[in-house]
Amino acid sequence: QVQLVESGGGLVQPGDSLRLSCAASGFTLENYAIAWFRQAPGKEREGVSYIRRSDGSTYYADTVKGRFTVSRDLAKNTFYLEMNSLKPEDTAVYYCAADRYYDGTYYFTDPELYDYWGQGTQVTVSS
Repeated sequence: QVQLVESGGGLVQPGDSLRLSCAASGFTLENYAIAWFRQAPGKEREGVSYIRRSDGSTYYADTVKGRFTVSRDLAKNTFYLEMNSLKPEDTAVYYCAADRYYDGTYYFTDPELYDYWGQGTQVTVSS
């Protein structure tokens, strides 16, 4: 059974850093496209970052480029989102997602492409 479990959310101040983790079970991360999304109250789910299945290359939404870093540890079957210089507008529920087949680069922010989702973890950036 494919399962994704996020952890690491919390309340931080503007400018702080936070690392989210997503532990995968039931499948091997190396063979899947994996991504992070977020959803703020009243807004649509937004694609934040992505690791391409075929070559492990990484991609980011413009809103987080230069501040967030996505990575994976294949030995632990876990992937991460390192978030630096956090802003109040980063406040959202963050979700990890995976898909067996997607291998593109342009549409990675479309949530419809991903078959598997974690339960979400709240990140709140406030002073």
